[in-house]
Amino acid sequence: MKKLRVTVEGKAYDVLVEIMDEGASAPAATAPVQSAPMSAPITAPTPAPAPKAAPAAAGASDIASPLAGKVVSIDVKVGQDVAEGAQVATIEAMKMNTYIYAPKAGKIGSIHANVGDGIEEGAIIIKYA
Repeated sequence: MKKLRVTVEGKAYDVLVEIMDEGASAPAATAPVQSAPMSAPITAPTPAPAPKAAPAAAGASDIASPLAGKVVSIDVKVGQDVAEGAQVATIEAMKMNTYIYAPKAGKIGSIHANVGDGIEEGAIIIKYA
């Protein structure tokens, strides 16, 4: 064991350092010495976000995303009748919500996005039946 003085941000700390090598024996118990404060524990990195839905060609009976963002809400269900201009979904981009409205009246045939999904501009969100 070696006793060292370490200076961190202008404040000196006395520390004990154990030098590890093949010939070292188990360290003897010693009285604790003031040491530098510990930093926050290291955490595992956050996982990469899921890949964004790729845009698909929109047909006449499709509702596509007008911009890239995150799906905040899907306000319709499969089989539901919607009127022209009814709100069908909400996309968030740059901390702002964009509301998606039905371009025509009809029945919802399928939903191609889930709340929380990242979505590209032009990606199909909803198809009419």
